[in-house]
Amino acid sequence: MDIIEAPRLVLLPLRVEHADEMAVALSDPALHTFIGGTPMTAYELRARYERLVAGPPGWRNWVIRLREDDSLVGYVQATIDERSAEVAWVVGTPWQGRGLAGEAAKALVGWIADQEIDTIVAHIHPDHTASAAVAASAGLHPTDQWQSGEVRWEARV
Repeated sequence: MDIIEAPRLVLLPLRVEHADEMAVALSDPALHTFIGGTPMTAYELRARYERLVAGPPGWRNWVIRLREDDSLVGYVQATIDERSAEVAWVVGTPWQGRGLAGEAAKALVGWIADQEIDTIVAHIHPDHTASAAVAASAGLHPTDQWQSGEVRWEARV
């Protein structure tokens, strides 16, 4: 998998070794307001990352490394199926409000556009205005389609 560069960030292919630092970055229960669940422990993240890293080739996962302090601050992911990709992003609470999720999402969408993909999709809770802003900044647009209580956003490449 490719390393994806952005001005303030580097998107690094997910490794099991990222679990300890990511458990801290993602430890705020508020992150789960719209996506459900609770923060995972480092042990639980290691097990999850083992599955993700070993998963099918269409599962693409990156951690977001902030250049200014060389810390992991979140992740982006793309599930690629033939000529479409479903994307998602999460940035830890301490780093929110700085445009990092938007920068990471734009970098991911740019990478996907070079992969012979026709459609990029994200599903966003209708009340999650910050995530909707990230999707819009990455070039996605809301549709009138819903899935599991979330609005389908998409971009044609």
